[in-house]
Amino acid sequence: MAAPLDLEQLRRLVDSGDVDTVLVVFPDLHGRLVGKRVVGSYFLEDVLGHEGMHDCNYLLASDLDMTPLPGYRNYSWERGYGDVSAVPDLETLRLVPWLEATAMVLCDVQSEAGELIEEAPRRILQRQLERAREHGLTLKAATELEFYLFRDTYEAIAESGYRALVPHSTFVEDYLILQTSRDEYLIRQIRNGMERAGVPVEFSKGECGRGQHEINLRYAPALEIADRHVVYKNGCKEIAALNGRAITFMAKYTMDDSGSSCHVHSSLWDRDGGRSLMHDAAGEHGMSELFRHYLGGLMATARELSVLMAPNVNSYKRFRPGSWAPTAIAWALDNRTCGFRVVGEGGSLRVEDRIPGADANPYLVLAATLAGGLWGIENEVEPPPQFEGNGYTAEHLPRVPSSLHEAVEAFAASTVAREAFGDDVHHHLLNTARQELAIFDNQVVTDWELRRYFERI
Repeated sequence: MAAPLDLEQLRRLVDSGDVDTVLVVFPDLHGRLVGKRVVGSYFLEDVLGHEGMHDCNYLLASDLDMTPLPGYRNYSWERGYGDVSAVPDLETLRLVPWLEATAMVLCDVQSEAGELIEEAPRRILQRQLERAREHGLTLKAATELEFYLFRDTYEAIAESGYRALVPHSTFVEDYLILQTSRDEYLIRQIRNGMERAGVPVEFSKGECGRGQHEINLRYAPALEIADRHVVYKNGCKEIAALNGRAITFMAKYTMDDSGSSCHVHSSLWDRDGGRSLMHDAAGEHGMSELFRHYLGGLMATARELSVLMAPNVNSYKRFRPGSWAPTAIAWALDNRTCGFRVVGEGGSLRVEDRIPGADANPYLVLAATLAGGLWGIENEVEPPPQFEGNGYTAEHLPRVPSSLHEAVEAFAASTVAREAFGDDVHHHLLNTARQELAIFDNQVVTDWELRRYFERI
């Protein structure tokens, strides 16, 4: 049976024993799915009947190691880390075909009083979509997520200290059918599994690293594509693990190969989502005035919102000249050396933002996209002239931040972010980035430091 499911289909599957477990989950700050496995009958009888399921609110205030972080206004040991309610959004109900007898539903996060938690990533995106609707606009998007496939298990790689990394290919496999045929036993499972889980796929291809792949999802309304993205990313790792393989979505796992991107294609449509507002046959390059101002906003805010596109210390290793990741904040028609690429024609005209990495949270990426784009529309911001040439070597262009330090400083000073997200959410996101920096700067001795200093200093 294809997903998404409706509630009556789930009841029949639970009654027949074809589904016995429901994953009741929501995305955390890092774009991971967190929650509980719920017995199918209990989900139908109790979780739905009592408006959700209890989870600890520290899930919205912890790092990748699940360590509660200091510095948040509403989440702390002093406040006791109480409960929130994960309330199922039944429009996201789906089967998980690679797991036995399992369904999944994504949730919105509410307080015990029934108020939506504004710091939850799914809510952060919803708030920007509400702002867009006030302008009569709908955002549609697609995320192009890249990853590396390795020949060993996650457990063996961890046991080696992440040093014995053997990519699934010994050579760059960009567009190559021979090597991707060797990978097809796994990549095919991912493509077909996603289709059956209600995550429609366009195609897969080898990418420009050894063992690197990209599987592109179909264009959809922004919230739907963010939901699909997290199901897909989680599913890729689960399917790999079930096959004794490992996948990483690190932005840059090695300096010897290309980084992994999450290129975001986006366009604005009318309120009902039936007509794109990006094209105007009389406009330069077919771009409507709305498109120009949207693009102008994306470019003008690219530096100050970059921490949501590249959220980790490792993210900034990806931005290197000649790496296929952009360093220049410029736009052009079909020029991959620029941060923004205008592609498509007619109703498919859109902008591709090449700044986000595969490690980014899709809800925050799309929320930042709308925040910047709407600021451009509201202030009628014109983009600079189209760039021609090599964006890596052009000295006059503004640049993507070169480190998380630089990105955090820009985000801290951003009035656009504070006004778009609200002061509490801005503070929450800023504290998350600052805590990531503090952990790296003050608590970590790297392999590089050991190699460089252990004997020779």
